[in-house]
Amino acid sequence: MSRPTRHRRPAPLRAGLLGLLALLLGLPATAERVKDLASVAGVRGNPLVGYGLVVGLDGTGDQTSQAPFTVQSLRNMLNELGVTVPSNVNPQLKNVAAVAVHAELPPFAKPGQQIDVTVSSIGNAASLRGGTLLMTPLKGADGQIYAIAQGNLIVGGFGASGRDGSRVSVNIPSAGRIPNGAMVERALPAPLGQGSELLLNLNQPDFTTAARLVQLLEQTFGEGVARAIDPVTVAVQAPTDPTSRVAFMARVENLELNPGEARAKVVVNARTGTIVMGGLVKVLPAAVTHGSLTVTIREGVAVSQPGALSAGQTVAAPTSDIQAVQEESRMFLFQGGVSLEEIVRAVNEVGAAPGDLIAILEALKQAGALRAELEVI
Repeated sequence: MSRPTRHRRPAPLRAGLLGLLALLLGLPATAERVKDLASVAGVRGNPLVGYGLVVGLDGTGDQTSQAPFTVQSLRNMLNELGVTVPSNVNPQLKNVAAVAVHAELPPFAKPGQQIDVTVSSIGNAASLRGGTLLMTPLKGADGQIYAIAQGNLIVGGFGASGRDGSRVSVNIPSAGRIPNGAMVERALPAPLGQGSELLLNLNQPDFTTAARLVQLLEQTFGEGVARAIDPVTVAVQAPTDPTSRVAFMARVENLELNPGEARAKVVVNARTGTIVMGGLVKVLPAAVTHGSLTVTIREGVAVSQPGALSAGQTVAAPTSDIQAVQEESRMFLFQGGVSLEEIVRAVNEVGAAPGDLIAILEALKQAGALRAELEVI
């Protein structure tokens, strides 16, 4: 029985990948701006959401028999505009769709400024292409109205259907965006002007980075100007005058800092087979062997033909051909403290697929030989 051919990555490609990996691992750590490492506490966007109606559709709106809330919303809107629809009249609308509208109110947004909004169908509308969103209030988590949305939709998707039920769709035609489609009506409180301290929150919790940030701020602005509260938050003494405070924060966010090295970590996506290993991943002395069993099943049909003048019948019977192939296992040895480059080279030499590498990493972690955090997503 012949063994299946093992598909390996071409040698020049493997060598190129390993060379690139060695180059990346050899690069020195570069300084980053404080702006890219931390954010000011309270300076963030706030989500807004609203419910509205899109009109002007070309027969692709909600089917009112299955989405009665669309008719109810239209009745309420017409009543607000002074138009009364008799209760015994049930409009059959095809050019109206009920939608959810959401946006993000950026920090320091002022009344009169415009923000983008996203509009998504919540009924059974086939497409929102060509529709217009009517005036829709957008509320925050506190129930207050912070913006008003209205405008023509831009829909990137397209759909078409036939009478026999066949349908073709490109992207998603039941959602769209309105650039600058909402007007800010209410401003949020500005945390930048409150208190004598400003809190800088690191994007990634790290004791080393927090300590280095305090040291950098004291070297730049004087001793005692900053203190680390925890691995995330650093408190900074800032001027009380708003103009001086803005200039002070402009200097702070442009300072350059060498952050602490991240923890050794291996991230595995079991669904896609994607594996990402940090440069600090180490392996203790370990020997690894890995092989796989391939089972092939072929289904067929055997026909039994009766002899001449036997008055028999032709009979078809299913047949199955099952073959099992055990691939050759290859063992490789990890010396103590090997680097990421050596791990990748060893696995490439064996020709392990991503699924095999996931199994190897999990086994190394269970054996206590993988000096890194293994995260499976």
